[in-house]
Amino acid sequence: MPQKLDAAAVRVWCAGALESLGREREEIDAINVYPVADGDTGTNLYLTVESAVTAVEAVFAAHEATDPDGGVPETAAVIGAMAHGALLGARGNSGTILAQLLRGVAERVGAGAGLAEALDRAAVLAREAVAHPVEGTILTVASAAASAAASAAASAAAEAGDGGGSGDAGAARAAYDGACTALAATPGQLDVLGRAGVVDAGGRGLLAVLRALVAALTGESPAVPARSHVPVAAVGPAGPGECGDGGPAFEVIYLLEAGDPAVARLRARLDALGESLVVVGGDGLWNIHVHTDDAGAAVEAGVEAGRPHRIRITHLTGSGPGPVPEQVQRAVVVVVPGDGLAALCAEAGATPLLARPGEPPASGELVEAIRRAHAREVVLLPNSAELRHTAAAAAEQARTEGVRVALVPTRAAVQGIAALAVHEPGRRFDEDVVAMTAAAGATRHAELAVAEHRSWTSAGVCQAGDVLGLIDGDVAVIGQDVAETAVAVLDRMLAAGGELVTLVLSGDLPDGPATAARLERHVREAYLAVDTVVYQGGPGTSPLLIGVE
Repeated sequence: MPQKLDAAAVRVWCAGALESLGREREEIDAINVYPVADGDTGTNLYLTVESAVTAVEAVFAAHEATDPDGGVPETAAVIGAMAHGALLGARGNSGTILAQLLRGVAERVGAGAGLAEALDRAAVLAREAVAHPVEGTILTVASAAASAAASAAASAAAEAGDGGGSGDAGAARAAYDGACTALAATPGQLDVLGRAGVVDAGGRGLLAVLRALVAALTGESPAVPARSHVPVAAVGPAGPGECGDGGPAFEVIYLLEAGDPAVARLRARLDALGESLVVVGGDGLWNIHVHTDDAGAAVEAGVEAGRPHRIRITHLTGSGPGPVPEQVQRAVVVVVPGDGLAALCAEAGATPLLARPGEPPASGELVEAIRRAHAREVVLLPNSAELRHTAAAAAEQARTEGVRVALVPTRAAVQGIAALAVHEPGRRFDEDVVAMTAAAGATRHAELAVAEHRSWTSAGVCQAGDVLGLIDGDVAVIGQDVAETAVAVLDRMLAAGGELVTLVLSGDLPDGPATAARLERHVREAYLAVDTVVYQGGPGTSPLLIGVE
């Protein structure tokens, strides 16, 4: 096994951390009481690391495509991708802090420093990112890990007579041991933990990440702490801001493209708007996290500072776990590309998961949507061929949690709409799945897209700006006008027969109502026995989605 944190070790570390957090997620969620007892710290850490793993694997895939001889990418590129991926996918308070910790490690390791120096930089950056650092949290555990690693590296350097860079394995072991000791002490540092009889959830998650680091560098995984619960101290009333009633109503997270001066002003404004403020990142890209009662003002502050995107607003439980809602027998979870379709599916009783352009949901997000459905049986509609493997992994994970999940391999949103239309919760599960699968399979799908550059297609050469009509994923028509191209696509699809045409219009489509009216009129006049339904997909969807059943 490598004794230094090189590119290969970073890859193993990320994969191991994701696996560890996957196993321990539920335990970490269960002890989450600070800063808000919303039971999602383990899940947020898992999603953050999953994003880091995706970024690392992308670097390796790109390198393997250009270097088939089996070399590995540069360490700086791999560890930089890890930090950048974590920044993009950071969730929640602890996930955002973890992203900053990984940024600190990447900054130093990428420059050739040893692990001990990297962990020290990570702990410093994480504290700087938090507006009001509190002891007894992940920050305390990170600082203790860095201190222990520094001591081990100094001893190793004195014995070996070098700078300690070759002692990454020893530094990792020491960091883990120091983190374990610090984590065990957190209930005595933060009253809310002592009253609940638990260690800090974020620190517990960091321990899983550090344990994976030790395994990546030594091949041996340290023992997992025996338990996360501790003997409960005398319980008193909750202190100010300690997961009692009256806390902020919303958690607001977004990525922000902005310069340093604008972010400094944003920090001050958000600090006045709420609490649990964490601002991580740099070099023009930041991840903003805050708990506030005025989510709109928090987002507006980001707009004034730069360009916010991937905005997530979550209602906080504030007062801790409440009554568990009664589990329903069956639910449908559907991935949709626009807000309009999300509202449509929600009205039909499904649990929608929004997929933004270029941002397909990760398996962890699919699992979370399945959990939100709170059902014994779930039908999962991914509505994308690219999500086939991701959805299968999510379904398998949900099955290990006792949920019966059936994956209907829908490849487009219109197939998902068709499947949802025949869903009947009163039927036997298998019969319902078969009916939904049959309805999806009987629906041919098409979409219009605008060519970004000149290229060869299955229908010939297209130029930048041409309207492309794709049927079942292949370019079938090339045109210059949206409505005319849509008519040509419809004619090709209906030549094989059909009873119902479904049109989903993007909110970005110019003259959308007029285009829909023209297409409805064409179908009515040319195909007398065919009905047409029109839905608004909202911004972010393709200009036009078409389904023919």
